[in-house]
Amino acid sequence: MGDGQSLQHAGGPTEAPRVSAFLERTAGLLVPGERLEAWAVQRRLFALVTRRMFVVATTGRLLVFVRGLVAGYEMRDVRWQDVSSARIRVGIFGADLRIGFLDGGDLASEERPNRSVVVAGLRKTQAQEVYRLCQAHDQAWREKRRIRDLEELRARSGGLQIGTGLPLGASPALAAASETPTERLKTAKDMLLKGLISDAEYEAIKAKIVAAI
Repeated sequence: MGDGQSLQHAGGPTEAPRVSAFLERTAGLLVPGERLEAWAVQRRLFALVTRRMFVVATTGRLLVFVRGLVAGYEMRDVRWQDVSSARIRVGIFGADLRIGFLDGGDLASEERPNRSVVVAGLRKTQAQEVYRLCQAHDQAWREKRRIRDLEELRARSGGLQIGTGLPLGASPALAAASETPTERLKTAKDMLLKGLISDAEYEAIKAKIVAAI
């Protein structure tokens, strides 16, 4: 757990032991090599008519806990590679955290639904620390997804090396053989709309595909 997350921010001496016990139980859910980095507790004011929520950021994922009506909890975890957005709204009494994430498989080009989880009324300092981690991981994985998308596009477009216009060789062309020129053009257009390639790169890919028809 990060040094900035001490129990003095848990909400008072009566609440600190409960939070401490919760974090100890959470630590038992972590996989080997994973560790807690930050956490945020929902203020009691926002949990008067709903079950209280906790947010825990680890080195590998974001965990959202909802306490049970009597005991126990429900947990949802979001891997950092699936996080697509992070937003925070800080008010007078607390902070709201909204995390968008891609639900489904692992392929970069795979169409996956974009879902979100919202936790309202978190303690401000804690929520801001979790938000900073979400932003950092989102930016890092956004670049990794961009690179994976480019690799798949190169294969589908017949082996064009983005940025150089040079072919990669025969193997990418074989990988793209199962797709029609129309499908390859559509793939390139999708990449352009997502901002993964420039206009010049798109035009180079289009020219290569058209020339091969």
